Amino acid sequence: MKKLLIAAFVVTLGACATSNPDMIRRGDAQQMSQVQDAVILSIRAVTVDGAQSGAGAAAGGVVGALAGSSVGGRRDGQVGGILGAVAGAMIGNAVERSGTKEEALELLLQLRNGERRMIVQGKGSEILNVGDAVILITSGNKTRVTRAPVVR
Repeated sequence: MKKLLIAAFVVTLGACATSNPDMIRRGDAQQMSQVQDAVILSIRAVTVDGAQSGAGAAAGGVVGALAGSSVGGRRDGQVGGILGAVAGAMIGNAVERSGTKEEALELLLQLRNGERRMIVQGKGSEILNVGDAVILITSGNKTRVTRAPVVR
């Protein structure tokens, strides 16, 4: 039972969202997107703070309560279960937050019309540099930046 709950906790954390430009949501496949040309003016490494959906705290609380309740006799088990639930929830929340933290790039871009845009996106496999020609791909309210294709 305990192993099952721990496995569920790990699966829950693995299902968290990412801002990685290499990952496309299923709903964005075969959808028309708006594309704008731009040039990178600056790049800064940033960290996107981890999520706190409550799933980590809930799973940690359940695991902690089960572990704590198995300590000692009936009365000790009840107290242990409560303390285990509180400690497990705190640990589960911290694990969720650190597990969903993401290294990202803050990109300052200049569009062809002179307007500037700032976009933060997860680090992808593509290496971007200041001065690179890029395109902004917008689908719904999500925008990602990728190197502009070479036109011949």
